[in-house]
Amino acid sequence: MKTRSKSLTMAAIVALIFGALTVFSGGRALFGGAEAAAAVGNAVGFVLWFNFLAGFAYMLAGIGLFLQHRPAVWISVAIFVSTALVGLSFGYHVLQGGAYEMRTVGAMILRTGVWAAISVVAARHIAKARAA
Repeated sequence: MKTRSKSLTMAAIVALIFGALTVFSGGRALFGGAEAAAAVGNAVGFVLWFNFLAGFAYMLAGIGLFLQHRPAVWISVAIFVSTALVGLSFGYHVLQGGAYEMRTVGAMILRTGVWAAISVVAARHIAKARAA
């Protein structure tokens, strides 16, 4: 039986909850009709779609982290890198004068930071568990 660190367990739980909330809120914004569209304001379409689809990857990573599967490390890193790249693209959109919501700035910073942390925890603990 594999021993699981508390930080890896917490990372898995955060990934699962973050993923479920992301899918729920993104799905509501994308498919919730006119009232939901009005509530999101000047949401940037490619960011909204990316975050919605990434929510499923968050949950996949969370399950993999909980099971201590090595591919979960790579999924976590891929989520981090792709989120950072979408964040940079979003920044370019903003600098070009595109409409946006300030909460998207905060959300992208939060998502990138969370996945950077999850990636580090995953790499440390899963690699250590495999080496033992």
